Amino acid sequence: MTNKNIHIIIGQLNFTVGDIEGNTKKIIGAIKKANEEYNADIIIFPELSVSSYPPEDLLLRPTFNESINIALEKITLETKNIHVILGHPLRKDGKLYNACSLIHKKKIKKTYHKQYLPNYGVFDEKRYFTPGNETCLFEINEVTAGLSICEDIWVSKPTLDAAAKNAKILFNINASPYDKNKNSERKNIISKRASESNIFIVYVNLVGGQDELIFDGNSMVFDKNGGIIFQAPEFEEGLYEVYINTKQTEIQNNTKKEVNLDLIKEESIYNALVTSVKDYVRKNNFQGVVIGLSGGIDSALTLCIAVDALGPENVEALIMPSRYTAKMSIDDACTLAKKLKVSHEIISIEPPFSAFLQTLKPIFKKMPIDATEENIQARSRGILLMAISNKYNKLVLTTGNKSEMSVGYATLYGDMAGGYSPLKDVWKTSVYRLAKWRNKEQRIIPENIINRPPTAELRDNQLDQDTLPDYEILDPILEQYIELDKHPEEIVKNGFDTKTVYKIVNLVDKNEYKRRQAAPGVKITKKAFGKDRRYPISSGYIEKK
Repeated sequence: MTNKNIHIIIGQLNFTVGDIEGNTKKIIGAIKKANEEYNADIIIFPELSVSSYPPEDLLLRPTFNESINIALEKITLETKNIHVILGHPLRKDGKLYNACSLIHKKKIKKTYHKQYLPNYGVFDEKRYFTPGNETCLFEINEVTAGLSICEDIWVSKPTLDAAAKNAKILFNINASPYDKNKNSERKNIISKRASESNIFIVYVNLVGGQDELIFDGNSMVFDKNGGIIFQAPEFEEGLYEVYINTKQTEIQNNTKKEVNLDLIKEESIYNALVTSVKDYVRKNNFQGVVIGLSGGIDSALTLCIAVDALGPENVEALIMPSRYTAKMSIDDACTLAKKLKVSHEIISIEPPFSAFLQTLKPIFKKMPIDATEENIQARSRGILLMAISNKYNKLVLTTGNKSEMSVGYATLYGDMAGGYSPLKDVWKTSVYRLAKWRNKEQRIIPENIINRPPTAELRDNQLDQDTLPDYEILDPILEQYIELDKHPEEIVKNGFDTKTVYKIVNLVDKNEYKRRQAAPGVKITKKAFGKDRRYPISSGYIEKK
């Protein structure tokens, strides 16, 4: 057998769903660079690069698929001497496939159809695609190589089948979404596939935000013993250079930045949040963002994320005190805004709040004050934020966290008003950890904000713990019920009070209607609200003792 170097360019790129023209331009630019500047043998792009992932019901539009075909023809003409592995939708004989094509010398030489279509969590591929059933091999530099797509690597058979037909390298293209534990899971499974098949695996992943999903990149190369010989940076778009020899492997990384293989979890989550905000704003053509800055931990962290994503010049903060707002809250909010060099305004909600109370007085008559009046305050703030959004084409970032959204501790059309929710899938306890991590390199968030007991400040002396258990108790209960689907009795057996567990579980179940109206937010955990977790709004099912 001949063993030769294969010069590989990993195209870890950020594409936009539906932007076929823009995606095609980026693909062609990368091909030219790989061919002319790197003189590479092959460049590999992520899953469904031409359409980007997930295209969802765009796939049902005939003109969309026609545009894909036109784009594929343009790309094919630019391949020349370099081999190109490209993911794209393919309609053939009345069926739609999640496809991967090998293109060389201006011709499509081979096309592989994804065999295993995920249909769980955020994935819904069986709605659109027909599964393939054949191994796809090709020769490059006298070495036999195989093709596979994303989910195929999580199952032994496609890799073993390729190896059985003498493949020495498997190219696996992906649009694998991020969660905080996902990359370690990927490493374990791909390492296993490589070692059990005695095959090199080149794993190429998408990077960037797409609605509620964030793709982390982390493209990797594994040797035939299952060892990692290269890993691309997390959340960084780029072309990454690798050399593989089927007998001896050496790596070459021409990136200027050092590759950090072991990002701490807080840093990884924070980078995911920053990337998601940056891409959501950019891909939806907003002129920036506006945030209601309360002096609390959630809005403080959201402001930091926004500034790190967009720059201070594209972020505006609105401080909206009421009769119940402590001076400390206003001072801390102003201090944070100044430290981050963010434009900020103070607008009291007292005039609209008082006006609403006066207007409603004849209707409410002598009914006692309750959460209604608290919600009016929150909705007054929502009106102000949305007015700025409308006038200046700035996206309102909501600041609620997963703990609050789980139990309905949020006001519809009030603090829930907005277009994107960076902390939607971040537990309150994680919010504190992320804030402390952000402060390690530079003390930005005032210590008062971090150390002060959380409060909505909608009435005198209000604290979150007046309504909810301590977050150190609340979050583990929520995590077990929502992410792990544990029965309340199982949670109780793990050391939690029975009454508290059932109270929390019932709050989760009864507030589904609120969550359905919440702004989209990036998926961080194993199971986020939205596509991950699908519960009926109208339901007679109640968890009972």
